[in-house]
Amino acid sequence: MNTGKSVLKKVETVLGGFDKEKYETLRKWAVASDGTQVPISIVYRKDLVKLDGTDPLLLYGYGSYESCIELDFSATRLSLLDRGFVYAIAHIRGGGEMGRKWYEDGKFLKKKNTFTDFIACAEYLLNNQFGSKDKICIRGGSAGGLLIGAVLNMRPDLFKAAVTRVPFVDVVTTMLDSSIPLTTLEWEEWGDPREEKFYFYMKSYSPVDNVQSQNYPNILVTAGLNDPRVLYSEPAKYVAKLRENKTDNNLLLFKCELGAGHFSKSGRFHKLEEEAFIYAFILKSLDLI
Repeated sequence: MNTGKSVLKKVETVLGGFDKEKYETLRKWAVASDGTQVPISIVYRKDLVKLDGTDPLLLYGYGSYESCIELDFSATRLSLLDRGFVYAIAHIRGGGEMGRKWYEDGKFLKKKNTFTDFIACAEYLLNNQFGSKDKICIRGGSAGGLLIGAVLNMRPDLFKAAVTRVPFVDVVTTMLDSSIPLTTLEWEEWGDPREEKFYFYMKSYSPVDNVQSQNYPNILVTAGLNDPRVLYSEPAKYVAKLRENKTDNNLLLFKCELGAGHFSKSGRFHKLEEEAFIYAFILKSLDLI
C-alpha cells in the first residue's frame, strides 16, 4: 500500500497447454451518435486472428444498474478464442465503468443511449476490421437481454446472430405490475410507467412492443422456469412475437430450462453444458460448423 505497486500473488492454473503469450488484449474507443467516446475491451489469439475484416466476432454488452463489466479471465472463453474469434465487451452507458454520470446517462429517459452506444461499438469493430459482418454475433443477458432485443429491432441488418439469455424484454407490462416482487424497486432504474413520460418512453424501446415485420438475424433466446427476476413468460412472449412478425427463415430458438432460475442450473458441469449449447448455436449461426 505504501509503494502503490501491484504484486502478483496467485496465478490460476489453466489446463490444456494454455500459453498467455498467444493472446492480445486491446482497449479501443467508439464514438457514439452524440459524440461520446465509448470504451471497448478486446481479446483475441494473435496467431489465429487476421484482423482483415474476415474474423468471427462476439460482442457482449450489459449497460444497466451501474454494473461494471470486469475484464475477468474466462477459461470457457478460450474455446472461442482458440477457434479464431475476436471477443469484445462494449462498456456502454448505463453501466458504471466511467463513473456515476456514465450510469445516469443510460437510465430513465436516457436509456436509449445504452442501445445506440452498443450499435456504435459494433460499427466501430466492423469498420476497423475486427470482425466480419457475416460473422458477428452479439450477446447479453437479463438487462443485457433488453439491450440485445432493442438493438435487434433498431439494426437487425448489422448482425448475423444474437444470444439473449433470460432477457427482460416486456418492459412496460412488467413495470406496470406492482404485484411482481421486484417491480417497485425497478422503478429506480427504468422509471414508473404510471407517469405518462416514462410510459411512452419505455414503450418506444421495449423489445416486445417494437418487433417489426422485417428480417432478423439468427436468434437464441433462453429462459428459466423458476426465474424470479425475469418471468419465463417474457422471453416466451418475445419469441412468439418474433415468429409472428419476422420475414426471414433464420434460426429462432427458444430454450426454457425447467430446472433453473435466473442464473442457470446449479453445478459446474451443468453450467458448462449450457455454455457449450450457446457456443454451438453461435458456431452454427456463423456457418463455422
